Amino acid sequence: MKFSEFKKNIDNAASGRVNFDESSSKLKNLEVILDIVRIINHTLILEDVLDLVLRHSIKLTESDRGFIVLKNSSGKLEYNVGLDSEGSPLPESLFNVSTTVVDDVFRTGQSKFIEAAQSDTNNDPSKSILRLDLQTILCSPLITDDKKIGVIYVDSKHLHKVKIKEITDTFEILAGQAATAIRNAQLYNGQINAYNALNEANIQLIQAERKALKSSIDSEIGKSLQGLVHLALLENESLMRTIEKAQKDFEENTKDIDPLLFDRLNLKCKVAIDSIRNIQKYAQVLLETSVMNLNKDTGDLNRTIQSVIKYISPMKKFYGAVFKTEFNSLPLCNYDSEQIQHLLVHLFNNAVEARYNSTITVKSYYQNNFVYVEVEDNGPGFPPEVVNPFYEVLSAKKTSYGLYLCKSIIDRHNGQIKILDKTNGASIQFSLPVN
Repeated sequence: MKFSEFKKNIDNAASGRVNFDESSSKLKNLEVILDIVRIINHTLILEDVLDLVLRHSIKLTESDRGFIVLKNSSGKLEYNVGLDSEGSPLPESLFNVSTTVVDDVFRTGQSKFIEAAQSDTNNDPSKSILRLDLQTILCSPLITDDKKIGVIYVDSKHLHKVKIKEITDTFEILAGQAATAIRNAQLYNGQINAYNALNEANIQLIQAERKALKSSIDSEIGKSLQGLVHLALLENESLMRTIEKAQKDFEENTKDIDPLLFDRLNLKCKVAIDSIRNIQKYAQVLLETSVMNLNKDTGDLNRTIQSVIKYISPMKKFYGAVFKTEFNSLPLCNYDSEQIQHLLVHLFNNAVEARYNSTITVKSYYQNNFVYVEVEDNGPGFPPEVVNPFYEVLSAKKTSYGLYLCKSIIDRHNGQIKILDKTNGASIQFSLPVN
């Protein structure tokens, strides 16, 4: 019986259409169910909902134990929770109920109530009923929005008057209300899992970005060190030759000079040269280890862009942003999708950091054996003094490590990236070759 039908019967009783004692009993049962529904609706945690539903079902029917089985992703019934009359958990190994009853209830969507199960000739007792010495069984499907999500089952070794309509109706109503609460908890649990998965993916993306950014910075530092070390090495070698020449001149013209003076100067120069050469080796190692390998594969760049937009749109940072796409048909090209995704995330990040409610337009087209992507926004744009932020990362006027990382990624792909002239907002274009 549905909750609405049960309530209708109560209303009829109140208007004098049914026996007072019967209406009083039904009203009491209705109050019990309302109390139970209020309790189970206080939480959206699936485990708590299942526990509360089963505890009250066992108490309501005065059963020895109970179980809830739910339909899994493959459509099969799966054990979820079991409790005894004291509310203690029952392990899955004790889920030795009458599977015939459970399967039949789920398949038909109809409740099944059995008393005197050992001797009921209409029941055809299964082996589990005989083995467990069960006398009373109540089993109802969990149905919400006309969808079967599982079964709730209680049993007892004692005889109960389960054929009394108030008990069976109450148990069915409880099952119906429980199904709604369980489904809501499942949906909430799914949202939590999706959020956790999204958060984990975001953490991994940040870590990958930091790794790529560190690689780019290491490369730039290595190049700068190489230049400085090379200059210092040339100057020290020139200084050593000058000292050697000066030593000869002094030895020819002066006899009172300390003979160890030039030896000390030569030693100092040699130590300095050796130290610089060691720094040069470290700088070279830094350059070599900063190189990130490209894992190129043939792909559809439009699809990669769409996947990034779909991935970041639910993030809190992008709640105010509006994404628009103007895609043209593109040929397949070879690129590292992970690195291109990092590049797009950086460009989108820059847009919402400049203006939280940015309208970000992504355009793509093919021209002269290159695929082009333009990312535009309606933010404040780049400051007038910024000529080319892609080359100013390590200078005093640096604008963004992220932009430098974008350039490093495109350079590794043998493409180009630049800022386009735009009256309002910012527009960045990058291109990838089509091999």
